[in-house]
Amino acid sequence: MLQDRGLLRPPTLQTDQSRSASRLELFFDLAFVLVVAELASTLREDVSWHTALVTAGLFTVVWWSWMGSTLYANRFDHDDVLYRLNKLAGMAAVVGLAASVPEATGKHDVPFVLCCVVLRLILLLQYARAYRHVEQAREGVRTYLLSTGAGAVLWTVSLAVPGPARYVLWGLALVVEASAPLAVTASRTQVPLHLEHLPERFSLFVILVLGESVAAVAHGVADAGWAVGSVLAGLVCFVIAAALWWSYFDLAGAGAKRLLDEAGDEGSSLAHDVYVYGQLPLTLSLAAIGVGMEGVVLEGTEEVGAGIRALLSGGVALYLVTVGVTNVLMARSGRSGWWWAAAASVVAVADVALDVPALAVAGVLAVLLVAVVLTGLEQEARGRLELETL
Repeated sequence: MLQDRGLLRPPTLQTDQSRSASRLELFFDLAFVLVVAELASTLREDVSWHTALVTAGLFTVVWWSWMGSTLYANRFDHDDVLYRLNKLAGMAAVVGLAASVPEATGKHDVPFVLCCVVLRLILLLQYARAYRHVEQAREGVRTYLLSTGAGAVLWTVSLAVPGPARYVLWGLALVVEASAPLAVTASRTQVPLHLEHLPERFSLFVILVLGESVAAVAHGVADAGWAVGSVLAGLVCFVIAAALWWSYFDLAGAGAKRLLDEAGDEGSSLAHDVYVYGQLPLTLSLAAIGVGMEGVVLEGTEEVGAGIRALLSGGVALYLVTVGVTNVLMARSGRSGWWWAAAASVVAVADVALDVPALAVAGVLAVLLVAVVLTGLEQEARGRLELETL
């Protein structure tokens, strides 16, 4: 009956028509923002190397969960009732991730793993349906079925494994799952990506993570009771957030999108893989910057450690390095603005080696990022930098 009314339709490849992110995808992303916010809050409470590494690992797990769903939707989102129910069920599992991720390596490890398993089972059901109905994509879909299924098994088995070995299985599951796009590229399987939809999905995720940075500034100023020093630090940090937005959406992200379009959409390619995987360190760096910002704003009323400054300066350095490496690998050319990444790295090293006030570090980084934006705009005006609007 549902099929007769057009509510239940078999999936088809959606890569040959103009598309943008759906309202359901936007709703779905909000649940992941909750997870990012919880991870940021956990790191703010204990800024140490151990917590930073654990947070980065959990962020990678969560990001790939989002990425797996996004890659499927990019190719097969046909928006029938069954697809919507799968997406909403996945969203419920992500809410569970948000509730468990602060203690994912402690007392809430079982709920965290179960939510990860549910997300992968839902994705398996979706790919199984695509395998049945989309004959021309079966070879590529089979790769995703195998990697997602193997990942789900490893996540499930980890429930019975105690101690550090459990986390080894988590890492192995992630490697197996994340290898699928590379395997599809290596086999030259013709399962094209939608090169209009994919950059928009990434840009929406980036804007949500940047929103957390702006929220961090507001929280910092409020928690500091509007102290003059904190307000000044908040203004400097807002400049950093604004410059990062400008850099990504008018320069770095738009440049990567142009290179993606030049790579073509006939099938998966190295440029596609570089673009996809490059988004992980980029969004991770933005999340770290947000945590650092709130600490910098609070320095006006309370002492903050070197770790907070390192998150801010190191996050900016990682962002600029990621942009440079991504564009070089996609363009297969050594020409890139490496000096910006080098300058940010010098600031990060000096920040760790010297007891520099957090506001001074933020000020230098703000000037550096504004210079990046101004240089990009100047190059674009002279025709030396060809971009495509996101």
